[in-house]
Amino acid sequence: MTGGASPTPSPSARRWGEHDLGRTEIRDTYRADLRPTTRDVFAASRPVDFATLDWRDIGRPHRVENWAAARLSWEAGNGRTLPVPDAWKMFNRSFQHLFDTDPVAARAEAFRAAGIRLRRAELDAARRAIGEVARWTVWNQAHRVGDTVWDPRAKRSLFDGLDLRRPRVLFLGAADGYEAMLLSAMYPGGESVLVDYDDYCRDHRFGSFPTDYPFLGVDPATGSPRVWHRDQMDLSYLVSDIRDLDFGPEFDVVVSIGLVEHFPDEHKPEAFDWHRRFLRPGGYAILTTPRVALRTRMFYRLFGDLMNFSYRELQTVEQLGLYAHENGFEVLRHGEIKTHNGVVCRPR
Repeated sequence: MTGGASPTPSPSARRWGEHDLGRTEIRDTYRADLRPTTRDVFAASRPVDFATLDWRDIGRPHRVENWAAARLSWEAGNGRTLPVPDAWKMFNRSFQHLFDTDPVAARAEAFRAAGIRLRRAELDAARRAIGEVARWTVWNQAHRVGDTVWDPRAKRSLFDGLDLRRPRVLFLGAADGYEAMLLSAMYPGGESVLVDYDDYCRDHRFGSFPTDYPFLGVDPATGSPRVWHRDQMDLSYLVSDIRDLDFGPEFDVVVSIGLVEHFPDEHKPEAFDWHRRFLRPGGYAILTTPRVALRTRMFYRLFGDLMNFSYRELQTVEQLGLYAHENGFEVLRHGEIKTHNGVVCRPR
């Protein structure tokens, strides 16, 4: 592994091995899951002819516009819109705080604080503490118990069956790099280049990703299931604006997770072009975006102060597929995972 800070192994680092295949375990801040992909899988949607699909038939994506208080405060103090790079830096630090925190302990502390404030009749402070109880309860269920953020079983199902041998993977807007590591386990022997323009992502979001987290993949020598860890993978992390990348068409896979929904329609052609220009002939572009559903809308409402610093859409899979088609891609596979839409496509 090259690039980024070297994470410190936990006392249980590298405990997971082939004897753990089929197991799952909930730890303080996340779930490790080596169960086979038989449940919680990618759900392929009904066939769609994207060439004849019309926006009048499916409508436009839902925009999330309950802005974080920190964004509103910045704009009030500066008299202008928060710049996109600054918005993303705020988001990365705020979102990573959720991953770094034991949600059960945080919820208990919030309960304690709410009780103290209520006894003192400090109603506004009590209301805020009760809001914290709600957020940590939902985050615990969403990430640590339900595993809806990393969602390894569904993403393995989405990534499965690609014609790849020792692939070069480019991950745009990589954040903690999770999906590149998942692909590296499933299609071993290749190289993954992770790109994000915030060095905090390289140094903390990726840099502190647990070294003992197990990825279910394949043994290239036998074809049998195998457990992989991040330090067994060829990973590099490049801090750069995607617009400044000087790669040629040299990657077998270009992947983004929750990226293109942050671009208004006038900028989506540029976002999709990033997925095209770096692909070798026959390569795959894999994109996911958050689904427009009641639970995702409620999530971004409850976590608005921690999440909503920049433009964001919630989409249907048909909307994501139509954007891909309009921007020159053939959609090979489209459907849904727990909270995201997913498409696998190739340039036409």
